[in-house]
Order: sequence, then C-alpha cells, then structure tokens
Amino acid sequence: MTESAPSRVRRLVVTTREIDPIEDLLAYADPAHPLAWLRRGEGMVGFGSAAIIEVGGHRASPSQGSQAAALADGWRATAAAAMITDEVGLPGTGLIAFGALSFDPASATASTLVVPQFVFGRRAGRSWITTVVSDDAEAPNAPDPSEWGPAWSATVGPGELDAPGYQAAVRAGLEAIAAGEVSKVVLARDLIGSVPAGADLRRLVRALATGYPDVWTYAVDGIIGASPETLVTVSGGTITARVLAGTAPRGADADGDTEASVALSASGKDQDEHRFAVESVLRTLRPHTSVLTASEQPFALKLPNVWHLATDVEGIVADGVSALDLVGVLHPTAAVAGTPTAAALEVIRRIEPFDRGRYAGPVGWIDASGDGEWAIALRSAQFGEGGRISAHAGAGIVLGSDPEAELLETRMKFRPIVDALA
Repeated sequence: MTESAPSRVRRLVVTTREIDPIEDLLAYADPAHPLAWLRRGEGMVGFGSAAIIEVGGHRASPSQGSQAAALADGWRATAAAAMITDEVGLPGTGLIAFGALSFDPASATASTLVVPQFVFGRRAGRSWITTVVSDDAEAPNAPDPSEWGPAWSATVGPGELDAPGYQAAVRAGLEAIAAGEVSKVVLARDLIGSVPAGADLRRLVRALATGYPDVWTYAVDGIIGASPETLVTVSGGTITARVLAGTAPRGADADGDTEASVALSASGKDQDEHRFAVESVLRTLRPHTSVLTASEQPFALKLPNVWHLATDVEGIVADGVSALDLVGVLHPTAAVAGTPTAAALEVIRRIEPFDRGRYAGPVGWIDASGDGEWAIALRSAQFGEGGRISAHAGAGIVLGSDPEAELLETRMKFRPIVDALA
C-alpha cells in the first residue's frame, strides 16, 4: 500500500511475539533493500513492505515542516486504524515504521515512511518478531535468515563539487555571511560512484555497525549510513536530543588526541558554530515541551575518526506531540543548514550544484504511540537505479572559516562511509 499522506488507510493487523534470541539481525534483512536501525548490537531490521506513506518528491512539495506534518497525520491515521497485539512491550515492538525524509522540501526525492511486513528486533536481551498484514490478507510465512552475498567494493570519485569547487563554495558562503544574509551556513560536497550488480547491501550496514557501534546505523529506503547525531528521541513522554556542531580530527597518539580535544573546546570558531546549533534547537522545542533543559557547556564527544562538540538536551513533551511532529519542527537544524534557517536554505540552494536528497535529512522510526528515535542522515550513501551511489559531507561555515580547513573537515566526515564502501 502506497499513499500520499494523509489519505484513506487500510486496517493493518499487527502481532508481536517473543522468539528465541537472534544473533545476527541483519541476516533477516533484504540484501538488496535493507531496512535497519541498529546501535550497540541492538535494534530492529525490517523485511518486505506492508504499507508506505510518501510525500514530496514528484508530488507538489510543501514546506519541510509540512512534509513531516503530513507524514505524522498519515501515520496517526494508520496507527489508529490498526489492530495491534504486542506481547513484548519494548521500544520498537508493535506497529512501527522506518522513515527517511529529504533534506529540502524542493528535493526530487520523496519523504517516506515504510511499514515492514516483518520486523525482527533485539533489545535488553530479548528478541521478537512483528508481523504486519492487511485485515483482508492471509498472514505470510516469516522469512528465514538468508546467506550473505559475496564481498564487494564500490568505486567512488568526485561528484559535481570537487575539491577546488568546494573551496570556492566556502568562499561564496563567507561572502553571504559578510553581506549579512546568514550568520552560519552548512555547505556540502559530493562523491559519486557505483556498486556491483546484485551487491548485498547488508555488508555495508554491517561494516558501519561494527566500525561505529556507538552511533545509529541505519538503512531506510535506499539511504545507508552511521549517524552520530540524534535529532530527537521520544520515549514515554520524555524527549532527548544531542546537538553536534564543531569538529576536529583525532590525534595520531594519546598526547595528540588530548591536544586535539582541548583545542576544539577552546576554539572560538567552533564554539560559535555550536552555540548557533544549540540555540536553534532550544528555541524550536520550547513551544512543544513543558520542561526543557540543556547542559551548560558542550563536551567533547570522541568518535573513531573525529572529535565533536556536543550538548545534550532533555525535556517533557506536551500532550499529543509525537516524535515525528518534533522532527517536523526541528529539521533542518542549524547544525546541518545554518542560521537563520530559511536564509541558510536559500544560500545552500544557490551555492550547492546538486540535490542533497536525504543526506542531512531526518532518518529513524516511530511506533503507534508516537514514540521513536530519529537521527540526522550523516556519514551516508544513497543508492539509486543501476547501482549508482552518491555520498555527501559538509561543514559549518561561519565568520573566520578557512576554505582549506573546511575541505579537510569534509574529508574526515567522508571517512566512515568511504572506508565501509571499500
């Protein structure tokens, strides 16, 4: 079932039951079209499609907030009509949808929620299977785990914005800042390439999940990546978010690593970039929460390849507000667009020569109660027809940014997905 949200929905019959422990969740995913949300060895994978809710893309595109709102309305209607039996009662059980939204509402790529026909999950030492069918259909047999396809590697190279072109783009962004159009703008560059026909894309998911276990590894409707940045999590009325902005490479040894962390925390440029991002998130969330707090100072978050300045935000959501509603008001954050947001989007459209698709857009999952986990689609590759792929990485441009340093930052950010593709 594919629909433009909101529209008439068919009733879904949903059953979740506990099963014997699953050691390899990805073995149950579709090798060609994996659906996955994984972190620290836990999460869910989906197989097949019981329903799809889609907005934007080839359709008339509303604003980004309206796209998320349309998906949220379509999801509420789908969840309200569903008959749900959940014997497990853990986050991710019952009726869920995996979602991926485009960065820009003007994108040719649609924003989509996918309800899998089967979900296999593991959390807190328990495993489960969820089966979803229309009320007028017979329940199908659950898929068996499938053998892994042969190892493969992708070929990637410069896209529409090569290294000199990106430095020119940064200079154009600095001109927009000097002209007073924006205080910050996040500019990306692209890599393009291809994978062999019939490639088992679960191998890419596994490489990212293994190499970066502490971040969200995701695969939704053609975009696969490992994001360190939580956009928003809603669980039982509590909202949490982690804001990342400000980046430095890891040091070559222990002393160099400590120096890199200290230098990042002391950097006025990175502190300014981070402050813009935090203020944007707090300002956006306050009308939708009854309590909202943030750590007073950012901390240095260590990842395998970089340090990030990070701030954790926590609060209580207002009644009736779902995770997808908050996705709509939060995206795009200053961390991936700039400040002020509307002006930064216009600068990005003017300077970047490509459609970002779902890069830097929201990606995650939502359940029937409106709880869910959403990240920003970073460190990712987007898969198209014929094995074509595109990858993007960006940097926040503020007053004082250096084009060569920003190019180096994008190289660091490309490393996780490029290494995994290789």
